[in-house]
Amino acid sequence: MKKKLVVIGAGFAGLQVVHGLKNADIDITLVDRRNHHLFQPLLYQVATTVLATSEIAWPIRHLFRDREEVTTLLDEVVGIDRVHKTVRLRNSAELPYDILVLATGARHAYFGKDKWEAFAPGLKTLEDATTIRRRMLLAFEQAELEADPAKREALLTFAVIGAGPTGVEMAGMIAELAHHTLPREFRRIDTRQAKVLLVEAGARVLPSFSEDLSGYVRNALTKLGVTVRTGVPVTACDESGITIGEEPIACRTIIWAAGVQASPAAQWLGAESDRAGRVVVTKDLRLADDPSIFVIGDTASVKWGEDQSVPGIAPAAKQQGSFVAKCIRAMLRGAPAPEAFTYRHQGNLATIGRKVAVIEFGKFKLKGILAWWIWGLAHIYFLIGTRSRLAVAWSWLWIYLSGLQSARLITQKETMRDPEV
Repeated sequence: MKKKLVVIGAGFAGLQVVHGLKNADIDITLVDRRNHHLFQPLLYQVATTVLATSEIAWPIRHLFRDREEVTTLLDEVVGIDRVHKTVRLRNSAELPYDILVLATGARHAYFGKDKWEAFAPGLKTLEDATTIRRRMLLAFEQAELEADPAKREALLTFAVIGAGPTGVEMAGMIAELAHHTLPREFRRIDTRQAKVLLVEAGARVLPSFSEDLSGYVRNALTKLGVTVRTGVPVTACDESGITIGEEPIACRTIIWAAGVQASPAAQWLGAESDRAGRVVVTKDLRLADDPSIFVIGDTASVKWGEDQSVPGIAPAAKQQGSFVAKCIRAMLRGAPAPEAFTYRHQGNLATIGRKVAVIEFGKFKLKGILAWWIWGLAHIYFLIGTRSRLAVAWSWLWIYLSGLQSARLITQKETMRDPEV
């Protein structure tokens, strides 16, 4: 009888496991809360009107339509019974497994200030991206209607909290939109007067990059019209705006890019976790007391070197997925499995606006427009399907040549703060 593998999560790590087991003698069930795989590195470009949702997401069932051994379930995990080896799902019967892979990703972390989420959405899903896009575009529309100068200024102030790659990329693209794309489309307001704030509690932007590239990025953001505030945390966040240290700033659009927390996988397993909620795993990405369970991607705390953890980025997740697939193949053959996962860092990349990027790989550093083209080619390479690659390449080329961002549709009913319009 074939072994039963259950993979929870269809992100980069989970998908790579399933891809790596093609033609293996095993039945695979892939479970996810959504029906699509999402290319998260470009999610901010949906939020900032550069790309359409269909260009960075693909139906999971379609990806495995030719794999009869793969069953896809649209459901949500609510618990795991390690004694009886079953996964409890919200909407269907318990799912038995012989081997379990948890690749359930991460969610936003507000450092104990969970009430802030209503006012400062993070960016992890398509729904997050379309919500941010809607709020941002509505702010310009409402400013066009607003007669009160103070309220108009608040509507035209955009705050991004957190200056890692996502925060830097978001701030740069919002500034591009306000200062270069929209000015000719409004009559009562000058969108070039919009203020874009990037707030970082740490000492500098892009702390994972070297200091010289971090300084270059800060200068590039300033040239785009972004006001960068570092060294002072946001201490309050509500419907009126944010407070930086003790300074209140009125703004209607706030975006959270400051932190993440792992899914509840550690709670389901009753396993040891780190401060971010990630499951502590052995060097071969398994639970220490249960070799039939693998935990990978943003869900896992994996050591890298002496004092670092493997970063929560797509290349790392894909490497872990490939490693686990090799381990499972070895288990099926009764052969020795690879002893330890080795992470190969492929460098850091970030883009600022539509013509500037930075790349760092060891001692190799690159910045400016050439880095932007390399960044674009790297992301296009990892997209799924020729159609998506062509669509994204055309969108970027159009924006580069014309300066116009065309995916500016206001969709999805806002229920948190904005009135119906």
